[in-house]
Amino acid sequence: MKKIFYPLIIIALLLVAGIVYLGINLHNQQQQNKEMQELAELDKQEMENEYQQFANQYSEMKSQISNDSIVAQLTAEQEKTQRLLDELKSVKSSDAREIARLKRELATVRQVLRSYVMEIDSLNRLNQNLTAENTHIRGQYEEATRQIEGLSTEKASLSEKVAIAAQLDATGINMILKNRRGKTTDKVSKCTVVQVNFSLAKNVTAASGTKTVYVKIVSPTGSTLGEGGNFNYENRTLTSTMRKTIEYGGQETPITLYWNVSQALEGGTYAVSIFADGNMIGSRNFTFK
Repeated sequence: MKKIFYPLIIIALLLVAGIVYLGINLHNQQQQNKEMQELAELDKQEMENEYQQFANQYSEMKSQISNDSIVAQLTAEQEKTQRLLDELKSVKSSDAREIARLKRELATVRQVLRSYVMEIDSLNRLNQNLTAENTHIRGQYEEATRQIEGLSTEKASLSEKVAIAAQLDATGINMILKNRRGKTTDKVSKCTVVQVNFSLAKNVTAASGTKTVYVKIVSPTGSTLGEGGNFNYENRTLTSTMRKTIEYGGQETPITLYWNVSQALEGGTYAVSIFADGNMIGSRNFTFK
């Protein structure tokens, strides 16, 4: 009897030990499967985050580019990235085959995105260089404009100086009163002829040729003596006492003019002004009794 009972006990113990062993292995396997599932979920979530990040990057890049062709390409890649993201969200983490495919697609998206980043960075650098070059050229243009304006101002100033330098100058102005005998007198009551002498100074910059010289004598009462013809001066028409046309060649030229007294003269100060080429070229006052 004992020979049969002990072997049965040993077999039972072995069965119990086997069951315990199998239970422990099953629990360990389940634990490992749970951990693998959690890792798969984390991996899937990380992939979703990357897809979303790439989609956002495409939006950001499109806002930095004004090239319609590149914007269209970025839009297409963004839509593709969004489609793959939607596929990933609908796939179970346990679907290893589909997860592996989407992971390969993610690597491709990453590579394409990197190429666009480099291209856009290159375009931005080119635009910055062009902007800097345009700024430099604009600065050169503005500087050239300032120089031209400066030259124009200098030219105008030089022209004005040349015009002033070319202006005739009457020197040695003298007014003489003569009586009926042709003798000089200082009494206006005995004057029958007024003689004005002066010289056109030497001026090689003045235009040579025929010149009409006007002499205007203003009496102490403010009226102009005689009517020697009209002339223009500073946008006004003035009346001269006498005038004379001469040939001027740039050398000193003496001139004498006469006016026969045709009105009563009064004692006082007489102003003699000489004009030529629209300019007053000399003046002097004389006082007579």
